[in-house]
Amino acid sequence: MNGWLDSGMGHTRRRALALLAAGAAMLPARRAWADLPSAPGAALPALALVSRHLQWTSADHGLDVARQAGFPAIIWTVRRGAHIEPAAVRTELPRIIRATQAAGLATPMVITGIADAQSEGVEATLATMQSLDIRLYRAAAPRYRYDAPFQPQYDDFRSKLERLAKLNETYGVTAAFHTHAYADTIGGSAWDLWMLMRDIDPRFVGINYDIGHVMAKGGAGWRESIRALGPYLHSVSVKDFRWDKLDTVPAGQWPWRTRLVPPGEGMVNFGDFFRYLQTSGFGGPLETYYEYLVRVPGVAAPFDMLGTDMGKWQLAIPEAAFIALLQRDVQFYQQAWTTALTTPAPPPFSVKAPN
Repeated sequence: MNGWLDSGMGHTRRRALALLAAGAAMLPARRAWADLPSAPGAALPALALVSRHLQWTSADHGLDVARQAGFPAIIWTVRRGAHIEPAAVRTELPRIIRATQAAGLATPMVITGIADAQSEGVEATLATMQSLDIRLYRAAAPRYRYDAPFQPQYDDFRSKLERLAKLNETYGVTAAFHTHAYADTIGGSAWDLWMLMRDIDPRFVGINYDIGHVMAKGGAGWRESIRALGPYLHSVSVKDFRWDKLDTVPAGQWPWRTRLVPPGEGMVNFGDFFRYLQTSGFGGPLETYYEYLVRVPGVAAPFDMLGTDMGKWQLAIPEAAFIALLQRDVQFYQQAWTTALTTPAPPPFSVKAPN
């Protein structure tokens, strides 16, 4: 680890101090949304802060943090350990949504722990969403059992998808299953999720496409998988990563691991990815995650931006520094979207490096 970020990508102390100064000044990042070029596909989809990153504070103060960082939207989480516990969804979600609207922010979707029609509090959550006119929620895909045949597992999950789709139809909502790159998660490459739901009405089930996880799982294969999704693409998560070779793994174990890093410092091809979203008419939202470590001047230990549950997480860095880090990534995505929109796409290329 070196400098400002644990990623070791060369941020200097001077850069760190400059960023802190920017945080203290709170530059008006939100104005940049109105400055994007006006053209078909030009509008940047709602860049939404995932509320997990605010679980060190109250929902009300978290709204102020999100606004200062330049976010036009926030995605609230309904899960154990979050601002909204599933058991309290009927009262807490409406209260927090009213506060969000009063703060001038949108809530284009919510994150849940819903995996199927039997999940904890599923009908209470969907009914509350319906009453608030929130139509999209993120759902959790199951995991493979590598010690058992796949086809029965697919059949079981397909049946659960069908039942959940029927329940969603009742409430007029859509489940977007996350493409997570855990070694054993169904959907990490997006292909398997799409094949299981492709005959189910996309108004009620679809995919939350995490470009960082999909590329970690399948590299440049994202070009095909995202095009296959068609109407099943409902939302996107943005994050970046790189491969690190560890020297601490036991002998004989594969040493390569993914390390999540600040956007632009890893392997995600944001330029071509954003160009595809622009030409496809994708309307968002874009979930924004911060799952990397940072070093802040004056703070001894690296700080984990991902955090943990309510009541267990205390902000160990100055709030101004935290907001500046949020703001930095907002500005990166704004600039990356504009660059993709205003520069031509490169010709097709091989992922094999020249000799």
